[in-house]
Amino acid sequence: MADIGNAALLIALVTAAYVAVIGVIGARRQCPALVTSARNGLMIVAGLMTVAAAALAFAFLTHDFNILYVTENSNRAMPWYYVLAAFWGGQPGSLLFWAWTLTLFAALAVSLNWPSQRELMPYVMAVLMSIEVFFLILLNFVSNPFERLWQTSAGEVMAALFQPLGAIPYLPADGRGLNPLLWDRGMMAHPPLLLMGYMSVSIPYAFAIAALLSGKLDASWLKATRRWTLTAWGLLTLGNLLGSWWAYHVLGWGGYWGWDPVENVALMPWLAASAYLHSVIMQEKRGMLKVWNFALIILTFNLSIFGTFVVRSGVISSVHSFAQSSLGPLFFVFLGAAMLFSLGTLFSRLSLLRDERHLDGMLSRESGFLYNNLLLIGIVAATFLGVIFPILSEAVQNVKITVGPPYYQQVNGPLLLALMTLMGIGPLLPWRRASLPALTRTFRWPLAALVVTLIGLLAGGIRDLSPLLGFSVAAFVLATHLQEFYEGVRARRQATGEPPLAALVNLTTRNRQRYGGYLVHLGLVMVMMGVVASSFFQLSKAFIVSPGQTVTVGRYTLTYENLYVRQEPGKDITFARMFVAKDGRDLGEIQPGKAFYPNFNNQPASEIVIRTTLLEDLYVVLNSWDDDGTATFYVFVNPMVAWLWVGGLTLVLGGLVAWWPFRAAVPARVFHTAPEVLSSEA
Repeated sequence: MADIGNAALLIALVTAAYVAVIGVIGARRQCPALVTSARNGLMIVAGLMTVAAAALAFAFLTHDFNILYVTENSNRAMPWYYVLAAFWGGQPGSLLFWAWTLTLFAALAVSLNWPSQRELMPYVMAVLMSIEVFFLILLNFVSNPFERLWQTSAGEVMAALFQPLGAIPYLPADGRGLNPLLWDRGMMAHPPLLLMGYMSVSIPYAFAIAALLSGKLDASWLKATRRWTLTAWGLLTLGNLLGSWWAYHVLGWGGYWGWDPVENVALMPWLAASAYLHSVIMQEKRGMLKVWNFALIILTFNLSIFGTFVVRSGVISSVHSFAQSSLGPLFFVFLGAAMLFSLGTLFSRLSLLRDERHLDGMLSRESGFLYNNLLLIGIVAATFLGVIFPILSEAVQNVKITVGPPYYQQVNGPLLLALMTLMGIGPLLPWRRASLPALTRTFRWPLAALVVTLIGLLAGGIRDLSPLLGFSVAAFVLATHLQEFYEGVRARRQATGEPPLAALVNLTTRNRQRYGGYLVHLGLVMVMMGVVASSFFQLSKAFIVSPGQTVTVGRYTLTYENLYVRQEPGKDITFARMFVAKDGRDLGEIQPGKAFYPNFNNQPASEIVIRTTLLEDLYVVLNSWDDDGTATFYVFVNPMVAWLWVGGLTLVLGGLVAWWPFRAAVPARVFHTAPEVLSSEA
């Protein structure tokens, strides 16, 4: 399988390079045969990469420990689904997954758009295969997942792609296995979704560059890539959501987002893609922000490459990233080349990208979109500065200074609050310009919701400015969007006489882009409520107890009974048996624990107990214990964390509604009777 995988990667590299060159030549010479040859070559690359991916998956499932990557990331004790997930558990496999899925998306994008975007296709293929060439260079010559183990005549074990002189294949009896933190359900979904999110931004980016290179600068490239951009945005949304959920229930620190560099680099392309999705509406409806749209998709793509660069190179310290490797300089060169090429291509077309209209007023739907984009890019810029600050400080002062959560909270917090406020204002603003009397009538109920919420919070004893503003703004945004749905349903009922539920469904499905966006906004409101509540009202306590002792945390009482050990496939788990009560009402038994894995005995993984309701989570972690049974626990009471997951799923639902294609109208068949038939019947 290693030989098959290696051969597929090498042939794919040559073929992808051929497509990248011949596609442009075919377009410049207006030679359909060369363009068709490029398309066929792209399909061949997709097939070869599928063969390589299948070869690696087969090697994992058959425990081919002669392959170094299989040995390092799996063992016989792992269940088959974790063995398969080990495919992307390390650097070479994750790069192969990125490159493989890019070819699948590229083949699908080219096939779907071939009839309608013939002028763009050669350049689209060239851009996509140029990206593929870079990853294939890494896979063939720097981080190959098919390196094999060999034993020399002196007994030394070494790794190499091809058999060294005098060496024989070496087959260990078992592998090392995945890192304990990766033995989790999240491993099967979070990494592939996030990698696919990074990768899929390449599709709209390729169309944008193709439009610039070909000079076909109308809005057709936007329409061709709208669903691809929504797909990338949705994958990044799911990747970030599942990453937060994974961190929450695996790492044992009571939180879900720590502003770690790898978390931040996954957030930045999502923010930039969100700005782009808002901005294209301006070009489609008003012929504005053309340069801005190209710049945003270029930024989103380069941030996706930067995210892959940070995670895979290890150049920035993170609990999520791989160790430092030779990939860092290569990624940096590619990132710089991609940015220079993209911006150079954009600047060369600036004279052809004049907006058709300009802002008519500072209070209008157009200005709302513009302010929204400025805030989103401001958050991206602040986050990017925090991520690269350790590199800058090391270069200037030779000391690596890490930027922690307080920086992001103080800088991004006000920007996010302003963004949420604008999210409530923007949908109610009219196009072109707004009058003050009209705005007063439009915003009276949302402002009333804000005031009532603020008064209620003050009456409840809350005096901290941050939660006061956060919850009040959330109420304002919620009210504006509920008002929009209400007005839309009322108008539709008046026009059609439909029942309320049918009117709501039909209203949403007939204007999916608008109301799908509203669902996304409602999801963000839920997320905001969960973040504010859990950030400012969390209770936490660390304590040491002996068997039979009781401790109180907030309204919860926990009684520690004893420890016991249980063996499971591939791991031994030490559990603590505890009983929980809330306000004197028995909630039953919980069993937090620590799991120990072969080859990783110094890296136990927490078996965290989380009892979830819509109002709060009880979060219990067994930290350590002594031979006499005395144990140390961390306990957190996290308010409203469930609303993060509910809000996140609402985000995804809204994106799916906006993405879902319209059913093409079927023309009614009208039958006409011939005149001679009519006369004969008469």
